[in-house]
Amino acid sequence: MNALSLIIPLIFLSLGMAAAWAVQRKTGNSGWVDMAWSALTGLAAIIGLAFAGVLTTGPGLMATLILALWAGRLAIHIGGRSRLAGEDPRYAALIEEWGDKAPQQLFKFLQIQAVVSFVLVISVLAATTGTTALTNFHYAALAIAAIAILGEAVSDRQLSEFRRENKGFKGICDIGLWRWSRHPNYFFEWLYWCAWGVMALASGPVAIVLALLAPALMYYLLVHVSGIPPLEKHMLASRGELFRLYQMRVNAFFPGPTRPLVLKETVK
Repeated sequence: MNALSLIIPLIFLSLGMAAAWAVQRKTGNSGWVDMAWSALTGLAAIIGLAFAGVLTTGPGLMATLILALWAGRLAIHIGGRSRLAGEDPRYAALIEEWGDKAPQQLFKFLQIQAVVSFVLVISVLAATTGTTALTNFHYAALAIAAIAILGEAVSDRQLSEFRRENKGFKGICDIGLWRWSRHPNYFFEWLYWCAWGVMALASGPVAIVLALLAPALMYYLLVHVSGIPPLEKHMLASRGELFRLYQMRVNAFFPGPTRPLVLKETVK
């Protein structure tokens, strides 16, 4: 890593999220924000690799492939969903909470997202720039990333098919991977960032610590801040007891066997 490999991606992310804010203000659809975030994060990391001078090395080429597959698939999926669906309920709740200050608050919120992306870029650079030769750790990281991207794609596809087949019915998607986790897409998103920690094992202790920032940060955000909490709050408000029973049976994040539903009898 060098100064330019950090400064240029940071500026790129800040300007990109400012543009995403402008699009949201014009369209009123916050789904485009997440699409932009995915694409910008992947591109920023690739730009960082280029300025670090490792883009054409074995690890650099592998990292570029992993980043392109992740960012491209996620951006296309979110873009398609945003085109067909209305406002994202998580953003809608925030905008309602902010009231008249929503434009300014949303701009600040998206700049915070740019900072989150920058931390992810640092992790990618740390995992990639320590060596110019491919090792078994790189191939293991590639396998983990491939499983994660495929798992997230399958999760998204299963949810989309459920919604398409159950239009107008406010049921709970508990088919396929959604029978094992209430948020399998979030789990596989977290798993993807774990791949960079594995790749960093070829680059020494400092690289490992920096690379592990990505899965640690994503776990915290997905499980405790902007992922599961607001989404499940929305689901409880819109699905009520049906979703509450789903919570009792299925793990929130890490996949696991469905728990039997035991209903207590009311004592008269």
